[in-house]
Amino acid sequence: MKMKISEKYNLTTRDVDRIVEMGWEDRTTFDAIEIQFGVPEKDVIKLMREEMKLSSWKMWRKRVQGRSTKHLKKRTFAEGRHKCSRQRAISNNKISKR
Repeated sequence: MKMKISEKYNLTTRDVDRIVEMGWEDRTTFDAIEIQFGVPEKDVIKLMREEMKLSSWKMWRKRVQGRSTKHLKKRTFAEGRHKCSRQRAISNNKISKR
């Protein structure tokens, strides 16, 4: 039997919801997700597929493929970063508490 990604990384429902939310955000890199939750890009993609309807996943994949902002090394800007106005309000966000 195939193990779900959430089980493989011992993620809570809240963690899974946050990863999906971060996956949809244009400026949140896969690297940031890996730093915060320990889930590499390939498994984030699998998790998104497990958690979303097929049509939503296809739309997300089409949108993310080739998007340089989702990959830290491909970004064209070095300084200044966008910070979501809700960043502090998002519970359990380990990065904003550093």
